[in-house]
Parts: sequence; C-alpha cells; structure tokens
Amino acid sequence: MDGVTLVRHPLVQHKLSLLRDRTRSTSGFRRLVRELAMLIAYEVTRELPMTTERIETPMEAMDAPMIEGKKLVLAPILRAGIALAEGMLELIPSARVAHIGLYRDHDTLEAVEYFFKAPKDLADRLVIVTDPMLATGNSAIAAIERLKARGAHDIRFVCLLSAPEGVAALRKAHPDVPIWTAAIDRQLNEKGYIVPGLGDAGDRIYGTH
Repeated sequence: MDGVTLVRHPLVQHKLSLLRDRTRSTSGFRRLVRELAMLIAYEVTRELPMTTERIETPMEAMDAPMIEGKKLVLAPILRAGIALAEGMLELIPSARVAHIGLYRDHDTLEAVEYFFKAPKDLADRLVIVTDPMLATGNSAIAAIERLKARGAHDIRFVCLLSAPEGVAALRKAHPDVPIWTAAIDRQLNEKGYIVPGLGDAGDRIYGTH
C-alpha cells in the first residue's frame, strides 16, 4: 500500500505475537512494547539526512557521519503512545517530546482533545507521532491536524498494529504522512476495536480496565 511500511523483521513479528497473547502480564506487555518501539525506530529513522563532523579518535582525526539538522520530535498520543515514545527515546535520547492528549468517545468513536504541548519550532523538525494502535484513525488524524496547525510539515506515524479502515482513513486525510506498522489486521469490530488485535493497548500497558 502506498505510503505504508509494513515492518516484517522476524524479531518484530515474533515480539508482536508475544504481545497479542491475552495471558501476557502487564510488566511483560510493557517491556515488549518498549522493545518493539526500539526495533521500529530503526526503520522509521532509516532515511534521516546525514552529514559529517570532524572528530578525533584515539588513533587519528576523521570525518565521521552524523545525523544532520535539528533533533527530531517524538509526539505520543496519550496515554498509550507514551510507551512507544519511551522505547524510542532509549535510542534517541536527545529527541524533543510533544504530548497530545486525546481520548476516543465510546459512543461516536471520535477523538476528543484534552491536552497539547509541543516545542515551538516544529516546522524545523521531523515529527514522529506514536500510538500503539491505528484503529478508526480518528485520533491519529486529529493529532496530525493539531501538529500541522503548529507548523509541522515533516511528519511520520508509527504504530504497532493497524486496521485497514484506519490506514485508509489516515492516508485519505493526510496523504503526506507515511505510516510504519508491524501488522495490518483483518478489520474493526462493531465497537471500533482491531480484530484479531491485542485488546486495549492502554489498559494492557498500565494495568487498568
């Protein structure tokens, strides 16, 4: 599918299968989310622009490859997106972090915003939006609209699991925002949950119901 990268690495697929298991403990689920976030971070940052800087090794001077430009921004959709962002921060500790507070109205399935805080210079940075699930796509669409209103234009979306409906909705609303996901499941059920899916990611990460 155009604009969608399905991360098929065996480690990613194996850990996603472990994550789906309904008997997985809260601590085990949280650990797997962080590990998957680190693995997918390799893929989503693969094409970052590079430059060179002169450094001194213990042996001699050299022109060493370094990431070019301002530090990127991780933008988790609260609350579940935080776990993905924290995993990515293990690899990219200097990244800035924006927070986008959205919840899904269980009757309308629409996204409702309750918090937004981001660096001022989003227009100068790559922004990676994180949310474990891309179900209806409403939260992702709303989050990206908010970021664009603040000047962001180089945006990527990362999730662990997606539904065809959510992928189609996000691509239609924001065709300029590429998606990275570990799996595209069969469909949404009548309550807007991905099936076979893995349940409510936020509840499983934080042990709530």
